[in-house]
Order: sequence, then structure tokens, then C-alpha cells
Amino acid sequence: MNVFDYREELKKIPHRPGVYQYFDKSDTLIYIGKAKDLRNRVGSYFVNENQLNGKTRVLVQKINRISFTIVDTEIDAWLLENSLIKKHKPKYNVLLKDDKTYPWIVIKNEPFPRVFWTRQYIKDGSRYYGPYPSVGMMHIVLDLIRELFPLRTCNLALTAENIRKGKFKICLEYQIGNCKGPCEGYQSMEDYDQNLSDIKDILNGKISVVTNRLKESIATAAAALDFERAQLLKAKLDKLDNYQSKSTVVNSSITNVDVFSIASDDGYAFVNYLKVMNGVIIQTQTLEMKRRLDETEQELLSLAIPEIRERFKSLSREIIVPFELDIEENERIRFTIPKLGEKKKLLELSQKNVAFFRKERLLQYEKLNPDIRTERILKQMQKDLRMNVLPQHIECFDNSNIQGNYPVSAIVVFKDAKPSKKDYRHFNVKTVEGPNDFATMEEAVFRRYRRLLDEDQSLPQLIIIDGGKGQLGAALKSLRLLGIERQVTVIGIAKRLEELFYPGDQYPLYLDKKSETLKVIQHLRDEAHRFGITFHRNQRSRKTFVSELENIPGIGKTTVERVLTEFKSVKKVREASDEDLKKVLNLKQIKALRAYFSERNLSS
Repeated sequence: MNVFDYREELKKIPHRPGVYQYFDKSDTLIYIGKAKDLRNRVGSYFVNENQLNGKTRVLVQKINRISFTIVDTEIDAWLLENSLIKKHKPKYNVLLKDDKTYPWIVIKNEPFPRVFWTRQYIKDGSRYYGPYPSVGMMHIVLDLIRELFPLRTCNLALTAENIRKGKFKICLEYQIGNCKGPCEGYQSMEDYDQNLSDIKDILNGKISVVTNRLKESIATAAAALDFERAQLLKAKLDKLDNYQSKSTVVNSSITNVDVFSIASDDGYAFVNYLKVMNGVIIQTQTLEMKRRLDETEQELLSLAIPEIRERFKSLSREIIVPFELDIEENERIRFTIPKLGEKKKLLELSQKNVAFFRKERLLQYEKLNPDIRTERILKQMQKDLRMNVLPQHIECFDNSNIQGNYPVSAIVVFKDAKPSKKDYRHFNVKTVEGPNDFATMEEAVFRRYRRLLDEDQSLPQLIIIDGGKGQLGAALKSLRLLGIERQVTVIGIAKRLEELFYPGDQYPLYLDKKSETLKVIQHLRDEAHRFGITFHRNQRSRKTFVSELENIPGIGKTTVERVLTEFKSVKKVREASDEDLKKVLNLKQIKALRAYFSERNLSS
């Protein structure tokens, strides 16, 4: 039995605008909500129970699964929530009792068309724009239009014949400048249509088209010394420049359309489906397909489309897809591959959803099956580093010394791209005198693999040398002496630019800074540096400790080793009581020790 863990679910939800859906144990949709930030909004339901009202507490107790759809803006989230609630009518959503929906701005199909807002979408040839998520937002757009363009607001039948016969008289709207009086023929149809053209551009979000047209008109008026008209046009331009509330929703002309997109990897494909009716997304779904063979994305999408359309009973004649499909079109179906415009935005929205779904699902797979992630990383490393085998066993070398003193070398081991700390090793350098990093590397590499060969242990597939071409050359010299230079891949990594050097290559290899291959190599290098520095400090401290105690009369190397084993540091020896010191020293030695430290205190 699956136990719902909201903390794990929240990790999958992005900080993006969108719509979330709650399902109960029978997988019935019980609630739909919108959010500017999906993760924050969903997380707010799972706060202290005392902070929730009774209805919300019952709702939260029933949640067994969370689904979500990301959108571009909060406006789109509002509209999608509205359409989904009207379609599914979830138990815990408050439905509009009068069945009202979001408002539209309509350009009426009539002579001298009126421009007004409505909640009723009537297929009479009129142009509808929106819908808008609130009446307030819609009025911002409509008020801007009325300030910029004088339009009639009456419902008179302004046919050419009626105007010619003089059936109508101008009203107060004409007197105050809100209308140019087409009812008495004071405004021509051509002039009125020019205003409508600008209005359509504004409603479609093409603000720059209108502003460019206004700038040309201002220049023309100024050249003709008509400064009063130029000032009026300049006022309109300023209002447009300050206008920020552009509608980003689907145009109402997009009716009964299916939108499909796909994302895939080696084992699975994910198909997103959006159903659009009258400019509103009423259905959204992302489905998973398991690859049986090495099918292409075109083949998989061709299989998915009829299955999904049958499942959702879709009869749409137009299907928007990202690429050509091997499906024959007929009078009942046609495919569109949009390049720009509203349909392109729809396709991009679908692609964003399927890409996010794929990413989250793969992360979930890898969390449940760590071996899948390991194999993916190793395959990527094999490809990036041009290897013939998977780098399941990697070793990295690093040297540490201070002006040639206490030189040590450290080796760290990664197996399946993870540290294997039980296999870490360090070396006290024996054959090198002075600060010679190349010779130190040569000795450490030779001793490491001489021992592996002697003990018949397996060699690593990849050896990483912390350093540039010089250190790499020194390591390669030892590998040649052992006769194994062709059995392993060896590379050097320079610290400054994260350059990777290969033996014999003149130019370094640069990996993407975000690549997992480089991250694993950096982890190896940093781990080797940490392990080497720690060992170097311990060695330096130990040798300083030994040399200091050997200066005390009556205390030799054997006694120093006993003291070192018991007390670990000079500080602890200095602070030890006589009773504690008697465990490893006699009274004469204790007296000499006290005198030595007393003399040092006086001199300091």
C-alpha cells in the first residue's frame, strides 16, 4: 500500500505559475487550484492543522496524489483553472452558480463595429479577444482603447442606406469627443476601419506596430506644421508606452485544436497533450511510453496520437505537432507545424510541460534505482573522456609539501563514481630530495601500481593526475616502466581553467562547466587534495613533536615513541600530571621534561 508523502511530492513541484490537481485514493479528481508559485501554494496546505479550516482539513486528509501543469504566466494559470473546473467539476471546488466565465472583448460583426466586453461567446462572425482573468484587467484594456480611439457605443443599425436617409442624429458622445458621428456620416468607414486595425493589433499584443504607426503620423503632422495634431498623437503614444497589461492567453480564433509534444531518453518517452476549445485549454495530460525497441520520436508520437485522441474522445480536425509525422492527412484531420504566432506559443507551452515531466520522472527513477543514475554517469564519462570502457574504478593522485619538507603523496579511489574511502592510500616519499613535484609523482605512481601488480589486483580504468603536463608526463613515465601505459586511461587536470590533458595531445580538453563528468573529476581532485593535506599536516606535526622531545636529555627515540603513543601531542605532554607521566617515564626523565619546558617558558 502506497503511503502519501507530501514532502516528497513537494520536491517534484517547481516554483512556477500553474494549476495543481488533487486526487483521492480512488484516483478521483477532488480539487483544482491555481498558483503564481506552485510549490509554495501546494505546500501551504500541509501546515499546522490548527491553521486550516474544517473543509480544508478534510480535503488534505483525502489527498493521495498531486498532479500539476506549468504555464507561462499567472494569467494563464487563472484561465486554465477556470476551464478545468468547468469541465471536471471537482467535489471541493466552488463552482460559479450562474455559470459565468471570464470576460471577452468583442469587435462586433456589423457596420461601424462596436467594441465592448461580454461573457457570452456567440459564433456570429464577430472577433473575440481574451478571455481575461478578471473584469478589472479587461477594463484596463478596454479603457485604453476608448481613450485612444473615438468609437461609437450606440446599438443603431448604421447601414449605408440608413445613414444616407438621415435616420439618426448625433448624441452627447459626439459633443464630448468620444465619437466622430458616423451616424450622420461625419466619419467615413475607411477612417473607422483604420482605428479598428490599430485596436486589433493592441488586442493581439502587437503594441509596437501601433506605436510605429503613431510615430510616422507624428512626423508627418510635424512636417506639415500641424502641431496640434502632432501633440494629440504624442499623447496617444505616451499612453501606449505606459501600457503593460498585454493579454498572453490563446486567441479565440484557435478553435478545437489538439497539441502534442514529446520528450524521450533511452528507455522511455513522454507525450504531452493539450486540448484547446474556443481559445481555452480545457484538457492537459502527460503520458508515459516505454520503449520496446529503438523507435524514433516520430514513430512514438505517431503511435501515441491516435491512442490519446481515442482515450479523450477528441474529434479535432487540426493537430499541432513539433515535426512531420508519417500519418496521411485527410478531410477529417490535418497536421500543423507552427513557426510563429499563437499556435507556436501553444506548442512551446506543451513542450515546457513535457520537458519538466520527463526531468522529474527520471529523477524519481534514479532515486528509486540508484544503479540507473550510476550507469548513466559512467556512460557519460566514457563518452566525454573518449574511453573504450566504463570508468568504474578511478584513482586520483595529489602531492603535498612545504618548500620540499615532509613531502607526501595521496591517492583516492572512486568506484562507480563514488568515493571508496577504505581504498584511500598515502605515501611518505622516500627517494626524492628537495621540492621536486614531478619526481614525487613519479615515485608515488610507480609504488602504487607496482604493488597492485605484485598482489595481482585489478588496475583502474582511469587515472587522474592533479597537475598539468609535467605531472602527467612523470606519471606516464612510471606507467611505461611497469608496462601498463596502454592498459589504462590517464589524464591530468590543471587547477586554473579545469583543463584536461591527455598524453601526447598538444591542446587540452575543456568540458562543460555543468557537466556531470567534470563534477566527478573535480570531486576526485578535491578529495585527493583534502586527504593529502590532512596526512601532510599529521606527518609534519608528528615529526616536529618527535624532534622536540628528542632534545630533552635522557629521552631517546624509544621513549619518545612511547610518549607519542600515550599523549599524541606536545601540549598534552606539557599539561600531563606526574602520575600520568609515570606510565611511560621514570622520575629522572619526568624531572628533565619539566626542566625543559620550564626553560622554554622563560626563554619565550
